Amino acid sequence: MDLQLEGKRVLVTGASKGIGLAVVRAFLAEGASVVATARRSTPELAATDAVFVPADLSSLDGPVKLVEAVLAEDDRLDVLVNNAGGGDERPEGMFEDPFSGDDDAWASVFALNLNAAVRATRAALPALTKARGAVVNISSSSARDPHTAPLPYAAAKAALNAFTRGLAEAAGRAGVRINAVTPGATRTPLLVGPDGLVASMAANLGVDHATLVAGLPEQFGMVSGDLIDPSEIARAVVLLSSPTMPSAIGSNWTVHGGQMKSA
Repeated sequence: MDLQLEGKRVLVTGASKGIGLAVVRAFLAEGASVVATARRSTPELAATDAVFVPADLSSLDGPVKLVEAVLAEDDRLDVLVNNAGGGDERPEGMFEDPFSGDDDAWASVFALNLNAAVRATRAALPALTKARGAVVNISSSSARDPHTAPLPYAAAKAALNAFTRGLAEAAGRAGVRINAVTPGATRTPLLVGPDGLVASMAANLGVDHATLVAGLPEQFGMVSGDLIDPSEIARAVVLLSSPTMPSAIGSNWTVHGGQMKSA
């Protein structure tokens, strides 16, 4: 299937690893030109043909400066993928005390998981409108099942869903399609890496990290029996970005392996 993405210019945030890196690879495979951003590059990202632009999107002016730098090189922009997310939140006491984080901790998580997408989208909209392009925001199943992740992260992703749906109608009238993809438990460094969420949980519970990771699909109720590969999420992103999907506006596509039990 020709997704009509060859020659399109795409900006992917949070692109150094995990879902972001998979999204970069998927667009490149479709013949798109990709600008990838993160605080730091990785050998895996450097091995692709993407152009890397470093940026701290959690800062107040980071998203605007990023978009300005990208457009200064080439004023075309067809697709923006707001994937940057995560943060320094850790699960200590999150079930017993959801307010274990102070105001600064909450603000930090919202800055990266919500505000960065809002600011990058605002800055990119004129170029995207000219191109009649697309925005895809990467959400999380924890936005609908907030007990499965630290509360600040779940709340920020829920707000991202509202932002996506709220902006989609107005932007759609201007020719820009805005959608979201909601992954379930995905095999990313944020979740299963040595410094990820599961590693912190394993240390707190005094259990083996690998054992805890192996049991995650069952714990999450995933009927697929395995964590999601980031490439699956990337395929959903690429399809939502394609001009062949003109009626996908304000959608939130869930890819969760049966984890989410409600419609």
